[in-house]
Amino acid sequence: MASSRFALDAILKTSLMYFILLRIGVDSRTDAHECFRTCEWPPNPMICRYEFTVEWYYSMSTSCFDCPYNMTDCTRPHCIPINGVPRGIVTINMQFPGPSIQVCEFDTIEVKVNNEMVNEESIAIHWHGIHQRGTPYMDGVPLVTQCPIPYRSSFTYRFQAETVGTHFWHAHGQARANGAVGSLIIRQAAAAEIHSQLYDYDLHEHVIIMQDWINQLMIDRFTKIFYGVLDLLPDSLLINGKGRYREFIDESSNNQSVYTPREVFHVQRGKRYRFRTISNNLMDCLVEVSIDHHNLTIIASDGAPLQPVEAGAYDMITGEKFDFILDASAEIGKYWMRIKGRGCPGPGPGFEELALLVYEGAAGLPDPPEIEQTNPLEVIVNPFNRKSSEFVKNIIDLSAAVNGTEQVPVPEADETHYMVADLELVNNNDYNHPVYNPAFGVKGDLSTYKGVPSPQINHVSFKLPSSPLLTQYQDLSEFEMCSTKSVLAHHQERCENEHCQCTQVLHVELGKVVEIVLVDQGNFKLAHAMHIHGYRFQVLAQGKLGEKTTLDEVKRQDKAGNITRRTHNVPHKDTVFPTYGGYVIVRFVADNPGWWLFHCHVSPHLTAGMAMVIRVGSDKDLPPVPRNFPRCGGDWHQDDIGSTVPIKPAPTPNSAGYNGRYPMLSLAVGGCVVSTIIGMLV
Repeated sequence: MASSRFALDAILKTSLMYFILLRIGVDSRTDAHECFRTCEWPPNPMICRYEFTVEWYYSMSTSCFDCPYNMTDCTRPHCIPINGVPRGIVTINMQFPGPSIQVCEFDTIEVKVNNEMVNEESIAIHWHGIHQRGTPYMDGVPLVTQCPIPYRSSFTYRFQAETVGTHFWHAHGQARANGAVGSLIIRQAAAAEIHSQLYDYDLHEHVIIMQDWINQLMIDRFTKIFYGVLDLLPDSLLINGKGRYREFIDESSNNQSVYTPREVFHVQRGKRYRFRTISNNLMDCLVEVSIDHHNLTIIASDGAPLQPVEAGAYDMITGEKFDFILDASAEIGKYWMRIKGRGCPGPGPGFEELALLVYEGAAGLPDPPEIEQTNPLEVIVNPFNRKSSEFVKNIIDLSAAVNGTEQVPVPEADETHYMVADLELVNNNDYNHPVYNPAFGVKGDLSTYKGVPSPQINHVSFKLPSSPLLTQYQDLSEFEMCSTKSVLAHHQERCENEHCQCTQVLHVELGKVVEIVLVDQGNFKLAHAMHIHGYRFQVLAQGKLGEKTTLDEVKRQDKAGNITRRTHNVPHKDTVFPTYGGYVIVRFVADNPGWWLFHCHVSPHLTAGMAMVIRVGSDKDLPPVPRNFPRCGGDWHQDDIGSTVPIKPAPTPNSAGYNGRYPMLSLAVGGCVVSTIIGMLV
């Protein structure tokens, strides 16, 4: 329960909040953990313990009884209606979205994850946006920072709540796309929160997860995309796991159409509310957020405070988070919150979803018409592929919030890395067999290409190692790994024409200032949401050179001085996207040692290989491995005389051709790989 040592003003404010909520029929303590409280200054940290049981379940299950014909049944325990379409889902504690973790800065978060997935899948939970300083073993990336949690086993994550702001947790893998997701909010005391004077309430129930949804298991859609039809469109959108898609006909009411319920938010006129929004999109679409007849004052993104910007709408790509303030100053009534699909690959139905904003005193009024309304302000923030203007504010147009008129400079870069993140037209043997189903009718002739584009970074598809990099790097074969330096220096031309695959690692020294110029060549006009673990980037520049571009062209423009970098009060982000035919330039101080995944957050892109690892520092810089930390991976073989001894197999070169010491040339010959050492690594 809330601490008994609240300051008097905190008690009065909290009591008023509960009084208002009770008057409008909302219990703010519903599903609220004892660690959800008014944060104190000086801090009074708590240990916040949670237990997550991961299970397969079913939407529109028998627990839903007569939902949606009887709307009360839709709110029964264990009823998960989603959009009315029955399908298998992954739940945490029989919830979707899963439990919301809402704590105070300096608390300790402890989550025991029990894997009860009956088809014996393994799982790991990533704490998206949490930097895990001093606790890199808790980042939750299978085969990078830990062994995945096997069926009928548990793993307890424990870390300090130091990365303040709006975050979320999710399974790192396809279970995220099947429902394993929830919010994670780390609040500050009012004295430490830079925007605390701009709003009256920051409520538990005003945390929102927005996402697209697929009416089938993600593995079904993934295999369809890469082995069948290139189907990149989601089926619908959801707000806090709720939406409308399937139409039900109520024969008892003159065959009227009924649907599953939408989300509802409550406010009181004259008050200002902080809303925290999270994008858990699975596919390529962004979501555009607006509320009819209201402006939104954006104050933070990816947990980092921004100088307030008033807008009529804003966009979020998968992995992004935005906080806004709603000034509830409209006439007492009901208003639609809208999310729309933007930047989707082609037209399609169902790409808008609504939630209801209800003012106190308006509960008995009819719902407003669903027809789109005009917002008071035309400004849009963070749109996809639009040039900055008076009415268009891209991330690079925003500024970090600082105290007073302070100008915070960006540190000079010690090293700059130019990288490409795109879909490449190569013959990927994972999806197009070179003999039975080649991607090219005529090798090298793009006009005859009929394969599936390969998601890559630096023309290399990421392949997870056989054991976790963070704790068992020494167990790995040197042939599994490749360095970004080797890939860019020795193999770019070959990898542009042939499929290259390895565990790609960029190694940077602890304490260096690292700049990344990330290029999207514009091959397919899609948004690649690039998310970094362990850090936030400083965003220095963002631009578009044309419908298409190349890495060499961006380098040339940069060398000629045609790309300008901001130098002060730049926004901080953990998820960014270059516009297609353009670039985004980011920097970070490599002061958090570990092996940190850097990847596209679009689910099929990550699964197919648009990822790499940034290794910061060396083993001596890491904190000690937790006692009895699980180990896994490797190969096992029974010898000829029946004894059971582990045998280390002969190394198999990776297709990117770097074995850790020598650059190697790998060629596909009749389905086999022939490798030739071409020289010592420089």
